[in-house]
Amino acid sequence: MNAEVLIIGAGPAGLTAAIVLAQHGRQVMIVDAQAEGANTSRAAVVHARTLEVLEPYGVADRLAAHGIHIPVFTIRDRDKALVPVPFGGLPTAYPYTLMISQADTEAHLLARLHELGGKVTRPARVSRVEQDADGVTATLDDGQQIRAAYLIGADGMNSTVRQSAGIGFTGGTYAESFVLSDVRLSGGVPQNEVTLYFSPAGMVVVAPLPGGLHRIVATVDEAPKDPGIPFVQHLLDTRGPEAEPARVQELIWSSRFRVHHRIADTYRQGRILLAGDAAHVHSPAGGQGMNLGIDDAVHLGEALARVLDGEPDSLLDSYAATRRAQAEQVVALAGRLTTLATAATGRRVLRNLIIALAGRIPAVRTRLAWQLSGLNRRHAA
Repeated sequence: MNAEVLIIGAGPAGLTAAIVLAQHGRQVMIVDAQAEGANTSRAAVVHARTLEVLEPYGVADRLAAHGIHIPVFTIRDRDKALVPVPFGGLPTAYPYTLMISQADTEAHLLARLHELGGKVTRPARVSRVEQDADGVTATLDDGQQIRAAYLIGADGMNSTVRQSAGIGFTGGTYAESFVLSDVRLSGGVPQNEVTLYFSPAGMVVVAPLPGGLHRIVATVDEAPKDPGIPFVQHLLDTRGPEAEPARVQELIWSSRFRVHHRIADTYRQGRILLAGDAAHVHSPAGGQGMNLGIDDAVHLGEALARVLDGEPDSLLDSYAATRRAQAEQVVALAGRLTTLATAATGRRVLRNLIIALAGRIPAVRTRLAWQLSGLNRRHAA
């Protein structure tokens, strides 16, 4: 055996699993196909539950100190606030949405792994994974083989681990493409909230980031390959605030991507386990993807540590069943938000009326706050 646990993929989920296992004294090896930790689908939101599960592993305070604390998530139709979702009343040490780039999140996770004596081996691309009764063997492109008692596939939506294990990835693809941009803005976007704007043209999310930046995420029928300032400005002009329009002063980074809504048919096949985007992908509405993946990784790392200490491996079945059920809930919530955001013009007035009426009910706002913050997953096994 080269390690007790081999982790494929050094994104947020893979790094988190490595930290948990290393802190529990387990021998862990983590490899990644990329020479650097670049990722074209960049998350920017860390929710309260994510900070809670990271707290015992020395990462939560670092993230909280470097991100922007946003106390409210608001659904708007242009200037009209439909549903404000405040986080301030939640029973947590982190009653806010933390805005921080995925690059910074990964940097803090990697620094913690280094402190625990771990490192990422890269570039190391896995071409095949095979298992037997005693362990798992991963074969790299260069022919090198790595042997471990258990293997975690945290290698993203196109997971080689999942495909090698023959695990299905059930779901579909949204008809729209998505645009993601980091910009400097002037004008009328609120500075102390994450805003999901609804409009007949589609949705746009505007959220503040450290360094005076804003993250823009939008659905479009067909996005250009490299969305520039005129394209992003048009999104804000047709979907964002009207009374005081937002102006794009500088474009830092932008991309387009297709979004799938899929869940792995199982998170466990023998000694192979899945976490993060290898297990579930969905719409960015609500900012749940990376958070759910980190939550997966903490639970999986803790379960594997206990199994390696001699507890029954039925703990891994429990992980697989519980986390898959929670992914179904998250995918459904993201799908509902996306469907509402892209409602046809003829249904817009009725949709806004229903949402606005629902938003006046404290229990509705509270439920949304628990769902978006991830605290509704707190008591899951």
